[in-house]
Formats: sequence, structure tokens, C-alpha cells
Amino acid sequence: MAHPLQALRDAMAEYHIDAYLIPTADFHGSEYVGAHFACREYVSGFTGSAGTLLVFANWAGLWTDGRYFLQAEEELKGSEIRLMKQGQPGVPTIDAFLRASLQPGQTLGFDGRCVDARAGRRYHRLTRQLGAKLNHQVDLVGEIWTQRPPLSAQPAWLLEETYAGVSRREKLEQIRSALVAEGQDVLLLTTLEDIAWLLNLRGGDLPNTPVVLANLVLTREGCTLFANPAVFPGQVIDALEADGVVLRPYDGFYGHVGRLTPDQHVQLDTRRVSTSLLTAIPSEVPVTDRPNPTESRKAVKNPREIENARQAHLADGIALTRFLYWLKTQAPHQAVTELSAAAKLEDLRREHPLYLQPSFDPILAAGDHSAIVHYSPTPASDRPIGTEGFLLADTGGHYYTGTTDCTRTYALGPLTQEQKTHYTAVLRGNLALSQVTFPAGCPGSSLDLAARQPLWELGLDFNHGTGHGVGHLLSVHEGPQRIHWQPTGPQTPLAPGMITSDEPGLYFDGAYGIRLENLLLCVEKASTPFGRFLGFETLTLTPFDLDAVCPEQLSCQERTWLNDYHARVYQAIAPHLPSQEAAWLQTATRPL
Repeated sequence: MAHPLQALRDAMAEYHIDAYLIPTADFHGSEYVGAHFACREYVSGFTGSAGTLLVFANWAGLWTDGRYFLQAEEELKGSEIRLMKQGQPGVPTIDAFLRASLQPGQTLGFDGRCVDARAGRRYHRLTRQLGAKLNHQVDLVGEIWTQRPPLSAQPAWLLEETYAGVSRREKLEQIRSALVAEGQDVLLLTTLEDIAWLLNLRGGDLPNTPVVLANLVLTREGCTLFANPAVFPGQVIDALEADGVVLRPYDGFYGHVGRLTPDQHVQLDTRRVSTSLLTAIPSEVPVTDRPNPTESRKAVKNPREIENARQAHLADGIALTRFLYWLKTQAPHQAVTELSAAAKLEDLRREHPLYLQPSFDPILAAGDHSAIVHYSPTPASDRPIGTEGFLLADTGGHYYTGTTDCTRTYALGPLTQEQKTHYTAVLRGNLALSQVTFPAGCPGSSLDLAARQPLWELGLDFNHGTGHGVGHLLSVHEGPQRIHWQPTGPQTPLAPGMITSDEPGLYFDGAYGIRLENLLLCVEKASTPFGRFLGFETLTLTPFDLDAVCPEQLSCQERTWLNDYHARVYQAIAPHLPSQEAAWLQTATRPL
């Protein structure tokens, strides 16, 4: 059997396609894709969660971002696929590379169901300008992948209002009212998190994201959900129907869209729907391109969700603190590896009755593995954590009450002065962002300076965003807000009720990495003649490792904040611990 890359090239020749694009995507623009959609991984061997493969007859390249440079270098070793480090000097974008490489008369191909409509329009313009052609109607990987896993079909279930905070009927009315106010008749939703939020519907069709493979059509009069009926228990169907939601087969969605009529004004978001979907709409149907009205409402948590989130972080803090106790007091006497440490933390989380599953694959990285931003241990890479250097632990969980994401970097033994200085600089960045006050209307890009300044002062930096939005029992990486000094896409202002991560880091290839992450709730701070001012409440409740801190490098304000935070952690967590662990926590949260 031919290697997948060669098999792909053979298929390209058969279909007269000269360049083929394979993004990391499913039909819904999901961040994490199921096994059926692991096409880029199948052809390239690269297992990271983000990247795009571009294949020519005599050249192939993989574009990915700074989180995955080291991982991609390792996994592409021995292949002819060239690593294209996005954002680095001298590295062209995919568009620029195509513009320089695609010749007149040649054809660019991709599966239009897996490329968003905005990108599809861009590729259409690019090929037209070059005198080339575009074919977005063929799934070449599907042609060559003889044992391709089927579409996921996990059971669907309903999130009770006690956790969701707002009923499905009320949400449908809110979105329908927004649709009418904009003069639209039909809303097309294909993003799984938006559909799940709108219907208080959950499932298990994506890795680490409890959603159902589905598409949705909302009109002024009704709502049609296109999904696999076999995964819906009768009581779920009955509850949906009681609120006016009709269930239809998943594969009927495109046909339904193709029957829209010119008197129906359709709203969609070209960043979210696929190229194939946009082209399925009859050309005479008026289409309005604007952000999904569900997106901003989903990002701003309601009062019940906020209180639930606090409870989720308390539960998570107990597990994380017990893990730290185990790591510091018991692990040094055991044969602990990255994988066994991850299993220990998962076991501690599972002790809580409202815990469901991890919110992403756990990152437990010892030694130089910690320099790989999104390293996740496997049986092949697993190593003992040892009793020196750092262990970086970036993990999270889905609880019925909310979603968590926390990173701590722990000292496994004595550290060098340089390591402590680097840790303290990252900590200072984390504390600085958590303490900012800013006027309403500020996007995350305006706040990023706070987290990076302590590192910039030392001539250091990190090659990833500082903050991402977090969903409520949905995706752990969820917009529209983000914190990064290099903005891309629309600049969404932070608003009260949004939950955003705070995770500066520092990485030295082949040596070690440090990242410290809390989740922050945006809150009202003050209203003055100069306007409304916002700030953050720290949701995460677990100690920073004081063994890695240089107290003399902290300002009085930083030291006070850290001491107050640790006092809060102790007060919240200690009552839930065995006496021995509580006594240890008192030392771990001691004032500096």
C-alpha cells in the first residue's frame, strides 16, 4: 500500500489537481476534530491540533503556529514535508506561497465542506487572479483512506436549566428576536458550540468537547435541527419538539439549504459556515454576512453560569491542590512518569460527582518536554518526571457546573537562580494581567502588554496568545474575545460575564518551559464621569509553587496580591482536605 502522501498525489493526478489543501477541520469549523476528520494527520503524521498541509506533485509543506514548532519538527522528521513556521521571518503565508507557486491553468483543490466560506472566497479570488482554477468539490483524502473511521455517533443529552441558567425556549426567543430586528428570515448555524448553547444540548462527538454533530436552521416560525436521529433518546426528542425544534437527518441539511427561496433573507457568518454550504444556497437568495447572534450571548455568562463556574473552579482547585500535595510529598518516592502523573490528576478530578471529562488532552511535561508548548505525553514519549527541574501541568476539566483550564509549573527539586528568575517573570506577568483595570470597550489586544512587560524587560517573550475565551461546558478555547498583542480578525471588547484565560509563558528549546494560567471573570469595577471601568475576578483556586519564586523580585503590590490570593486559596480549599493535606497547604500558601 502506498504511503498516504503518495496515494494523495496519485489521486491528485487522477483528478487533474496540481495543489491540494488539507486544513485541520471538520464540517463545522471545530478546533478539535473527531477521528473521521483527522485527514491532515493521516497524510502528514503530524498530530497537533492546528495546522494546514499543502501538497504539490513535487513539494509538500505544513503550516502551524508557535505552539507546535518543536512537536512538528519531531513528527515530520524523515518525511519530505517541510515545516512552515507561521509568523516567523521569511516564512510566507499559505496565500503568498500559492500566489508564487500556482501557475496559470493549474488547479487548486480542497474539500469545501472543511474550508470556511471566507477562506473559500479568498482562494477563489486568488486562483482567478492567477489564471488558475479551483475545485472545492472533491474529498481526495476520503478517496484514499480505505479504513477511515465513521462519523461519531455518541448519545445526545440535555443540560438542565439549573446548570444552563436560561431555558432553551427563552434562548430561541432571544435569537429569533435578534433575527427579526435585523430584518432577516433565516439563520444558518453550523458551529457545534453555538448549536449546543442555543438548545442546551450536549453530546460526545468531538474530543474533549461535549457537543453533537449537527446543523441548525432557525426561522421566524420554527427551528430545524439536522443530526443523526439515532443518537437522540426519545425523551430528548420530546423535549426539543415541545420547544418547537424539529429533528431531521444530518445529511439532509445541504438539500434543505438548496431549497431556500428569494423571498427569504438569510443570515450566516462566513467565518463559520463552509465554502460548500455557501455555494449550496441558490444565487438569487439574499445573504447577509455577520457574526452569529449566538456567539456574543454565549460568551457572556448568565448569573447562574457564573455562580456555577465558581463552584466548578472550587472543585477543580481541590483536585489540583491534592495533586500538588501528592507531587511534592509522595511522588518523589514513587516511579512517577508524565502519563502516570496525568492519570493521578484525572483520578482526583473524577472523585467529584459533577465531573464529566477532561476539557483537553492533559499537558504533563517534564524537563525539556516543557519547552514544547502543547506537548502531550504518549506511551512513546512518556518519561520519569524525576526530582529536578520543572514539571509543567496544563490541564482542565468539564463539570456540569462549568469548564476549567489551569496551568501550573512546579519545581521538582532545587532550581537554578536563572530558573527562579524566569519563573518569577512569568508569575509577574500573570499577576499583572489579573490586576488590570480598563475602560469598557477595550479589546484583549489592549491588555496584552500587562502580561508580557515583565518578560519584555528581560528581552524575553512567548510565541502564543496570552488569553482565550472559555465556554460553559463547551469548548475550552472559545471566542470571540482573545488577548494577544498581535490582533487577528475582529477585535471583540471584553465584557462583564466573559471568562478568559491569563497564561503567559516562557520556553527554551531543549531545556525547559514555564507557563502559569488562571481563568479570569470580567467584572464591573467602577463607573465614573470618565466612563465604565472593568477588571477581573480570578476564578482558579490552587497555589502557585512558592519554591520557584524569587520574593525579592516581586514589587510590594505583587507580593500583596499573591499573599491575598494564597490566603483565599487556603480559606476555600483547606476545609475540603484531609487534615494532613490541609496542614501542608497552609505552608504552601504561606505569606511571602
